[in-house]
Amino acid sequence: MTTSAFPHLFQPLQIRGVRLKNRIMSTGHDTTLPTDGLVNEALLAYHEARARGGAGLIVCQVAGVHETARYTSHMLMATEDACIEGYRKLAEICHAHDCRIVSQLFHPGREIMEGGDGLLTVAYAPSVSPNERFRVMPRQLDKRMIDEIVTGYGEAARRMHEAGLDGVEFVASHGYLPAQFFNPRVNRRTDAYGGSLENRLRFAVEALAAMRAATSDDFVIGMRISGGERDEHGLAMDEVLESCRLLEPLLDYVSVTAGTSASQGGAVHIVPPMAYRNAYLASDAARFRKALGIPVFVAGRINQPHEAEAVLAQGSADVCGMTRALICDPEMPAKAEQGRTDDIRACIACNQACIGHFHRGVPISCIQHPETGRELKFGTLVPATRPKKVMVVGGGPAGMKAAAIAAARGHQVVLYEASGQLGGQALLAQQLPRRAEFGGIVTNLSRELELAQVRVVKGVRVDRASVAAERPDAVVLATGAKPYLPEIADDGSVQVVDAWQLLRNQVKTGSRVVVADWRCDWIGPGIAERLVNEGCSVDLAVNGTHPGELLPLYVRDNVAAELHKIGVRVTPYARLYGCDGGTVYMQHSVSEQPILFENVDTLVLCLGHEPVDELSAMLADSVEELHIIGDSLAPRTAEEAVYEGLKVGTAL
Repeated sequence: MTTSAFPHLFQPLQIRGVRLKNRIMSTGHDTTLPTDGLVNEALLAYHEARARGGAGLIVCQVAGVHETARYTSHMLMATEDACIEGYRKLAEICHAHDCRIVSQLFHPGREIMEGGDGLLTVAYAPSVSPNERFRVMPRQLDKRMIDEIVTGYGEAARRMHEAGLDGVEFVASHGYLPAQFFNPRVNRRTDAYGGSLENRLRFAVEALAAMRAATSDDFVIGMRISGGERDEHGLAMDEVLESCRLLEPLLDYVSVTAGTSASQGGAVHIVPPMAYRNAYLASDAARFRKALGIPVFVAGRINQPHEAEAVLAQGSADVCGMTRALICDPEMPAKAEQGRTDDIRACIACNQACIGHFHRGVPISCIQHPETGRELKFGTLVPATRPKKVMVVGGGPAGMKAAAIAAARGHQVVLYEASGQLGGQALLAQQLPRRAEFGGIVTNLSRELELAQVRVVKGVRVDRASVAAERPDAVVLATGAKPYLPEIADDGSVQVVDAWQLLRNQVKTGSRVVVADWRCDWIGPGIAERLVNEGCSVDLAVNGTHPGELLPLYVRDNVAAELHKIGVRVTPYARLYGCDGGTVYMQHSVSEQPILFENVDTLVLCLGHEPVDELSAMLADSVEELHIIGDSLAPRTAEEAVYEGLKVGTAL
């Protein structure tokens, strides 16, 4: 059934023997959920949530086709028949919700992130062409191993077919092995697999032919490809288009993305952060759709149904990858189809708990929806056996999530916020350059409060007397944090302010500014960027190895690129000491030698936060059930705050 608001998005699509009920796709993405290289209960529950929520197509994460394909220690493998049982369960689960399921088949070539047991592994590629990002020098594939890998693609496809999946996707995107063969700057072979374009495509032709021979006529075989690798040595769009034209007879669809894993700059496009505009690859996909006669899929910051509808309506693509949108809200398709767009929890592209978790080797989640990746524990909201009167103090992300979950379970909840606006530090975060979308977390949590019918009281500061008057069964303290301001040597010659004062426009800085960044997150670089935009000369002094050290990699690299472009001077290993005579003194945190910044007007402190927690001591002996969550427990990030809100709301 189509909706009047999204006629293209909910239009079915037939691809070979497979019918998609809508044009919403979850693209292949690592979850770090599998164990022992196999589909497990956690991965089944993860994908079932998205199938149940209305996705038309799920592309399961990469499955290795050869032992040399192990680019992480926690990936799926399709090299043994033992994998079939898990994939069969996955197919059955998705099909039960009228959702189609495809698996990516994968070999990374030289793009090896890690080896086993902490040892570096041997990577294989068409030629001895080094990888810049992981600093891998690969070994050239010989004909015997090429044949083994081609056979591996065919055998992996056979296993997926036997398991009942609807198709497989040949991963030629992001500079992985097939793309390495395509690229004449990486593939410098002189045999039948190098030189001319026909030779460079031979590996893909053989692999795709093996996949078709091992399956059936109604089985879908697609290819994921970077429309352009966004790197000086990567594939350009014209090269990719020509390759796709020649491979088209072997394919049922092409799924367009961007970037390459081979370089820091190219890798940002694997999961583009909020600095990139929504649906920014639609124009790339449009060129492929014009050139090809098979369906074209596209991904890249398509967060909302109206964005996907626009991409489809203008003819840029046939299917929209909305992966992070589905990570953030698995029920997004159903809500859109039902006309409940205000209820959709929109992704803010922070990258913290999705790809950020993968890069840290821990299971996927979402800072706004911590139930993601934890479906086995939090997937079903259990009604409270004994409804309680609950008082939540603090209207930042932690308090908002706790109140919403507790009320949704049947508790009587009132949320108190001392200021006139909900959101806590997220209200400050959204004021930094290229971070406005972060404010979406406040909008989304506010809607959760409305749907759960939480009573919200603003502009009231809670004390012991007001708690006694309320007589709650349980109190949740989520009173947040404030800037940490250590005592430093200071003769008054340099204006010393904190980041909050700057973001609230409470101070003027002068033209020469030093930003002291202890936390190494987004605050210090964001403050530096804002000040440069205001015409200041800025030094960013980082008490770490580099700016954004704690940020997800693609966010960090995007930040580093911007700081370089706008001319912010960065000094690493810089520990703040004090100010004297217009000079800011710092100490190299390893050598302990002095670092001086002279003729400084203003020093901006980004030195972390300390808890605001006066109430816990006041209430310790008067409240039977007391919980402390978020920054008031210990200053961290919005992810921990929302997760602790979920935990306490579930436990009450």
